[in-house]
Amino acid sequence: MKYTQLTNEQRYQIYALLRMGHTMTEIAKVIEKHKATISRELKRNSGMRGYRPKQAHKKALDRRNHTRAQIQPNTWELIHSKIRMDWSPEQISGRLKRNYDIRISHEWIYQHILADKRAGGDLYRHLRLQKKRRKRYGSYERRGQLPNRVSIDDRPIIVDARQRIGDWEVDTMIGKRHQQAIVTLTERKTRFALLRKVDHRAAEQVAEAMIYLLQPFSDHVHTITSDNGKEFAEHKKVAKLLQTDFYFAHPFSAWERGTNENMNGLVRQYVPKSQDLNLLSNSDLQLVMDRLNYRPRKCLDFLSPFEVFLESSVALIT
Repeated sequence: MKYTQLTNEQRYQIYALLRMGHTMTEIAKVIEKHKATISRELKRNSGMRGYRPKQAHKKALDRRNHTRAQIQPNTWELIHSKIRMDWSPEQISGRLKRNYDIRISHEWIYQHILADKRAGGDLYRHLRLQKKRRKRYGSYERRGQLPNRVSIDDRPIIVDARQRIGDWEVDTMIGKRHQQAIVTLTERKTRFALLRKVDHRAAEQVAEAMIYLLQPFSDHVHTITSDNGKEFAEHKKVAKLLQTDFYFAHPFSAWERGTNENMNGLVRQYVPKSQDLNLLSNSDLQLVMDRLNYRPRKCLDFLSPFEVFLESSVALIT
């Protein structure tokens, strides 16, 4: 249900329904709001004589005006800079609260972006598009099976718990007209992302890219999990050189590598399917990696993947 502020008329409805003995759940259904909205309204805007609509509406407006007056121009400048770094309003809101104790709801930031758009601004261009994800069929071939593959069923249970750093998921993203590809690696606990372009989605090139990306972090590579694409036929070579264990998800089970699938969706913001990868360099991909790894994540309590990865890595060394 889309969030909107309660109107004066809705507050009179709440008052009347309360007098009639209705529960918060029943009131929420009548005015088509979430039950939590009703609970918050009663808690924040009731007075000594209980809930009264006129008083409640005045309290809400006073609080809103007071909060807006507290937002300084330099705070909005900070918000604008993060929007232009492609942070979502929720990420900005969470980070401001965590680092600066500034409380601005993500909905308010969305409204600010929309107001900027109406005024001819371009902040809205940095919002991620929410498109339905179509299944990628290229990764799962029905002809034959990779030799010496080890099923995800045999992967240690600790990997599922995300309690340690060093469990990676890998995939390949195809470019325009299926020319060239990007090898994508994601660390499960920290969501730390690694990207590298290959000229062909051949097993040898994919293996070399994986080794190149992971060797600097070889102390933090316990497992790698991929799909059953033939580009991972050199998995034994990767496992040997990195001294790690390589596992394969079940066919047509993308959710078993959900961390990497999610990251691929974020990469597509910068590298759409229509882009010719011939025009993309590994230096360009480094900029994409920086954007993703320095962006705070809600699942990391609004720390960035880089911060969590670095903290975890240092803790393991010391």
